[in-house]
Formats: sequence, C-alpha cells, structure tokens
Amino acid sequence: MKNTRKAGPEKRPGKIRLWAVLFWLLVWQAAAMALSQRLLLVSPLEVILRLSDLVRTASFWRSILFSFSRISGGFLLSALSGILLAAFSARFPRFGDLLAPLMLAIKSIPVASFIILALIWLNSKNLSILIVFLMVLPILYTNTLEGIRNCDRSLLEMASLFRMGSWRMLRFIYLPEVLPYFHAAAVTALGISWKSGTAAEVIGVPDGSIGEALYEAKIYLETPDLFAWTLVIVLVSFIFEKLILRLLDLLSFSLSS
Repeated sequence: MKNTRKAGPEKRPGKIRLWAVLFWLLVWQAAAMALSQRLLLVSPLEVILRLSDLVRTASFWRSILFSFSRISGGFLLSALSGILLAAFSARFPRFGDLLAPLMLAIKSIPVASFIILALIWLNSKNLSILIVFLMVLPILYTNTLEGIRNCDRSLLEMASLFRMGSWRMLRFIYLPEVLPYFHAAAVTALGISWKSGTAAEVIGVPDGSIGEALYEAKIYLETPDLFAWTLVIVLVSFIFEKLILRLLDLLSFSLSS
C-alpha cells in the first residue's frame, strides 16, 4: 500500500533563524553593558552607528571591492583547478598518487606559514588570491575526486555498452553524481576562503583592503571600527556563499529536469 502522506518542507541544517540572531545580539549587548569597557567590547548599537558612518565613504566600498575581487577570484580559481585535477586523477591513477602527498602537505601546513612564505615571493596586493587558492584547493579536489570515484559503475558500463558520447556521459552521469560532493565541499570551502583571505590581508596589509582597515583599527585601538569591519566580512562572506550555493542549486535543478 502506498503512503499518501505528503512530506513536509525540507529543513536545511544550520539555517539562520531571526530569533537566534536576536538572542545573541542581546547577549552581546548585556556583555558590553556588564563589562563597561568600550576599549574591549562595544555594543551592537555602537557598531551599527560606526558602520553607518563608514558606508558613506568611498574608501569603504573600494576596500570591499578590493578584497572581494581577490578572495572570490582565489576561490573560483581553486574550484576550476580542483575539478580539473580531480578529473585527471580519476582518469590517471598514477597522477592522483603523485598529487596525494602535495594535497596532504597543503592541508597540514598552517595558513600563517603559507602567508609568511608567500610574502617572500609575492607583493601583498595579490597575496590573498594565492592563500585562498591553497587553502580551498585540497577541499574541493578531494571531494570532487571522491564523487567521481563513487559514480554508479552500472550506469557507466551501460553508457559504454550503448556507446554514449563523452559529453552525454558528463551531462547525464558524472555531473549529477559528482555535484552533491562538490556542493558539500563548497559549503566548507567558502567559509575558509574568507577567513584565510582576510588573515592574509591582515598580515600582508595591502593598501586599500579590508585587512588593512582591520590592522589600522587594532593599531589605533579603534574597537568600533574593528567590530564594524568584522561585521562587514561576515555579511560579504554570507552573500558570496549564498550566491555560489544558489548557482550550484540551479545547476543541480537543471540537471535533474
């Protein structure tokens, strides 16, 4: 007998709820009032007021554009490289064996070490591109490779039997099978890209970047600026993450239709 009960709406884990945001804002406000040390902790209202001042300056938007272009560029470059390298590794297992120690080394080395080493080779202006690329590449590569290796073998054998072309195999077998693995990797990689990219800017201090604004806020003990720019990073990272995941959802929908 068929179950006719309709399934309820799917709940995504980790979805941000307004009441939860308001709760933590109240906790933040209470902590700021209890501490009563503006140098150490400012209230949410002070941060919003300072941010409202910053958004009216041209340098604010230039800093966002500078950091966004480099961090997003590093992510997209690592995504493309991760997909291509995973495809080669799946096609040529020896190539995958050759890359395995390199990927392990990249995952194991602390981001601060990469930043300091990279400053020897590059100017600080493009430092965040390289750091984001290195931090994100192993995640996307490993998950994409795992997705390719876990493709349904019976479907691949059937496609080979009926002499399905390479493009049709990619469209109807590989992409639908691999996309969930890539999507899961992207969720983790998107957050890491902004954390590592901003850390690179704070250490390298490129002119006109969000990292430079954070560094100056620390030097001059401008706690409202520090919190305001941190809030900017969270918001821009959130928007970028939603944009990329939305594009992946649209791609997944088009493949299933």
